[in-house]
Amino acid sequence: MMSLPIFCTVADLRTQVGDWRRQGLTVALVPTMGALHEGHLTLIRRGLELADKVVASVFVNPTQFGPNEDFAAYPRRVSEDAALLQEAGASGLFAPTVAEMYPDGFSTTITVAGVSEGLCGAFRPGHFAGVATVVAKLLLQAGPDVALFGEKDYQQLQVIKRLVRDLDIPIRIEGVPTVREADGLALSSRNAYLSAEERAIAPAIHRTLSAMAEALRGGADVASQEAWGKAQLLAAGFASVDYLEVRAADGLAPLQTVDRPARILVAARLGKARLLDNIPV
Repeated sequence: MMSLPIFCTVADLRTQVGDWRRQGLTVALVPTMGALHEGHLTLIRRGLELADKVVASVFVNPTQFGPNEDFAAYPRRVSEDAALLQEAGASGLFAPTVAEMYPDGFSTTITVAGVSEGLCGAFRPGHFAGVATVVAKLLLQAGPDVALFGEKDYQQLQVIKRLVRDLDIPIRIEGVPTVREADGLALSSRNAYLSAEERAIAPAIHRTLSAMAEALRGGADVASQEAWGKAQLLAAGFASVDYLEVRAADGLAPLQTVDRPARILVAARLGKARLLDNIPV
């Protein structure tokens, strides 16, 4: 079996996509930061249902990490990632260097107001500007028909959808449901930071969100459910809860009552890991 083609420059990526275009083929893009798991591979397989060819990018983007976050420690394993991508059916891997993505003199940043504010935006200043900028670059570099993102990072997905709408980027953005372990824990590269004891505690996130969603569907008060959920997580052993909020599913406006499609979103800290999750109501 031929090894998966790896493109390290924008020019090489565009040459390959151009060749596919001339053959009349459609293209999907799956942007990642590597350390791939089944959640990422689900995006690849969904991409193959929507397009003829799927390219994944692996780039640990420095501009979306804060000064005290885990950029240096974030797991990097491109050769292992390439093998997983090939097995899942991807047709190429775009693995640029930081210098390729941000050459000397780079000075443009994209800020998406509204949906980027609050939630993770309040706890990670500048994070979503880094996300929006790098995703805009990847979309323009690859020029796919569709790009796929996991719903686990739900606020990020809403930022990207707004970015594409506002800038008239002619690419479909497809959200793919969160992939979970058997005990409900959302798959994440940062789960590797959990000790065995912490891993046993972590599924309390999904249990708590599921109980909240059921109560809200039954007419429970939003504020009391948010307070109950935070207390549950702290009692389960989480060190802190950055937020646990009920928001409108489209646009992420805060809700006092669930009178439209809604989403419960949480970020909680457990050992070295900051775990994100969300579920629909």
